[in-house]
Amino acid sequence: MASDSSDTAPISPSKEHVEYKELDVDVEFGGIEARNQLERRLLLKLDLHMSMLVLIYILNFIDRNNARSSAARTQLTTDLHLEGPQYATLLSILYVGYIIMQVPSNMFLNYIKKPSLYMPACVVIWGVISALTGITTNFVGALLTRFFLGFIEAAFFPGAVFLISKWYKRTEIGSRLAILYCGNMISNAFGALIASGILANMDGVRAQAAWRWLFYIEGSLTVTVAIMAVFVLPDFPTTTKWLTDDERRLALKRMEEDAGVGDQLETENGGFGHGFYLAITDWKVWWIATLLIAQVIALSFTGYFPTLTATLGYNPTTSLLLVAPPWIYAAIFTFVWTRHSDQTQERFLHTSISNLIGIIGSLISICTMNTAARYFSLFLMAQSYSANVLITTWESNTFARPPSKRAVCFSLINALEQLGSISGS
Repeated sequence: MASDSSDTAPISPSKEHVEYKELDVDVEFGGIEARNQLERRLLLKLDLHMSMLVLIYILNFIDRNNARSSAARTQLTTDLHLEGPQYATLLSILYVGYIIMQVPSNMFLNYIKKPSLYMPACVVIWGVISALTGITTNFVGALLTRFFLGFIEAAFFPGAVFLISKWYKRTEIGSRLAILYCGNMISNAFGALIASGILANMDGVRAQAAWRWLFYIEGSLTVTVAIMAVFVLPDFPTTTKWLTDDERRLALKRMEEDAGVGDQLETENGGFGHGFYLAITDWKVWWIATLLIAQVIALSFTGYFPTLTATLGYNPTTSLLLVAPPWIYAAIFTFVWTRHSDQTQERFLHTSISNLIGIIGSLISICTMNTAARYFSLFLMAQSYSANVLITTWESNTFARPPSKRAVCFSLINALEQLGSISGS
């Protein structure tokens, strides 16, 4: 009986066996050293192609907010004969289309698997709509262009986050999302200044008001960048044409190793709407959405940043120049802070510390009239944007599979997040 027991006992693998299996994982790429070199080349190639998303995001926010500057508001209100709450309605109507379209857009993107065509096509359309805002002559025309601008812009941000999540591991995605969000911060830093230059120098050119030129120029620039994006943006790992066979296999293997299962059809068990069902029945989606709504309300000061710098007592041009340094600092801080969060794989404390620093900045701005102290407080407040990036990264880590659910989660949470933007404005 003793011999039978020894015959059936499990045999623990030897050290040599374990080391052989670990080496065998990468043998298809020529071993560990060759895989590491291939992975570095793959990430460099991806980062260069993904950088186009940052440029589009800058234009996204510029096109969305070009009617917010004080000079544009005065001219636009006069030329379109706006009365009472009509100007505020023009600003807020954009969010209606933006909220409605996000979930269907990301579901469609996951279905067709061609972001290099779908996203630039949407960017071209919103660039044209933005330019057409310049030819409107009344409230109804401007209202329609703003509604459809939000309707089409809804495709970009959740689609960009979803695209990034198809390529990068959990230890990499935070810093990549930080780079994407840098587009937002750069637009905050320089968007008002660019608008100010156009509004100050182009009034009456070809018998057109300066605010109309603002929409013409920024809309045309958006269309130009979108055409370039068709040739730059990647698709998903299985459909991107400019990958070598080794790079494609490594891209798929990286995502499988990161979550323990592949990121294509391996976890898809339902039809077109199954991911939507999985998302709306997951309580974590609603919890993170609530968290982000509160976070966006706390960040609502970003829409009034030029107004905050104007209270420092300098002339309009200097006030607009003073907007840039806090956001440049915020972009650098966000990248460093999220990269550290990636390396430590910790999100909660990083988010909380960023928000705590932002609260200190708000308290300083409330409690003193000293110009230097108030300007310093703007730096502390601006860096709290990193908390928003970290929560979005946390969201990506939480809803890893299946991709159809992740696509809906990104878009649904971002759509609900706009309720915070509306409340904050």
